[in-house]
Amino acid sequence: MAWFLGLGIAGVVLLTLSLVLNGVIEGFLDGVDALDGVLDGLLSLPVVAGFVSMLGFSGAIVMGTTGLGAVAAVAVGVPAGVATGGLAHRLGRALTHDRSGAAPRGDDLVGAPGSVVTAIPADGYGEVLVRLAGQPVKLAAKSPAAVGRGAEVWVEQVLSPTAVSVRPVER
Repeated sequence: MAWFLGLGIAGVVLLTLSLVLNGVIEGFLDGVDALDGVLDGLLSLPVVAGFVSMLGFSGAIVMGTTGLGAVAAVAVGVPAGVATGGLAHRLGRALTHDRSGAAPRGDDLVGAPGSVVTAIPADGYGEVLVRLAGQPVKLAAKSPAAVGRGAEVWVEQVLSPTAVSVRPVER
């Protein structure tokens, strides 16, 4: 039973180290994936740590509560470890493939309302304050006609990552 407890504790330590060292240990398993992507993510440290921990702890529980031998403990521990490793794999893939937090792009500015911070002359640039993904962004702005400070504007076109073309809001 001590061996199984040792495996369980080793798995928890391995998981803790993988979280604390943030992927440094993960590099050791990069060369093991010899099947060119077939085992993609199945040999990650959280998966291995989950398998080893569940094998150890469930084996120790079987030996401690039933009095059966090591073979029965392994027979129960391996499927439990595989299930836990599979769950860790699915959870890891779900977290790394989440696309709900896509970064805003410049094209998202088109049609956005804003206000003029620095007056825009007819032949040059001024500054506008617009909101991009809820955050205020100050950009250089030009307009075909002069626009005074404090006027409301709409973004018509993105000229560069830091400059836009605007038109005044007519009410």
